[in-house]
Amino acid sequence: MAVRIVRLGADRFPGEGLRVGTVRRPPRGVAKTQYASKNFYDVWLPTLAPSAATVTLARRAKTEREWGRVMRKYRAEMAAPENKSTLDLLAALSHRTAFSVGCYCPDESRCHRSVLRALLLERGAEVV
Repeated sequence: MAVRIVRLGADRFPGEGLRVGTVRRPPRGVAKTQYASKNFYDVWLPTLAPSAATVTLARRAKTEREWGRVMRKYRAEMAAPENKSTLDLLAALSHRTAFSVGCYCPDESRCHRSVLRALLLERGAEVV
C-alpha cells in the first residue's frame, strides 16, 4: 500500500486506488458526475491546494528564485494546524491503503505536488 503522486486527468495506474484532487478548482468543462470516469479525481480535497494568492505567484514565476519563493509560501500554508493534520492522516493511510493525490500541472517539478510529495515523505508516508 502507498500513496502515488499523479497528474489529474492522466490514465490511472493499476492498483492506484482512490484518487484525491488537491486543486483549488474543479476541472473546467467537465460534469461533476464525470470527474472520476475522466481520471480527474474521486474525492476533492482543496484544503491541500495552494491559496489563490500562491497560485497567482506561481503563474508569474519565471526564475528558479521566484519559484522557490512560491514553494516556501505553499509550505508555510501547509504548516497550518488543519493542513498538518490532513497531511499526517494521508501519511498514516499510505501504510494501510493505496491512493493517489494530484494536480493538473504537466510538470511535477513546477507544481505544488512536488512539495506535497516531500511533505508526505517527511511524515513517513510510503510514496510510490
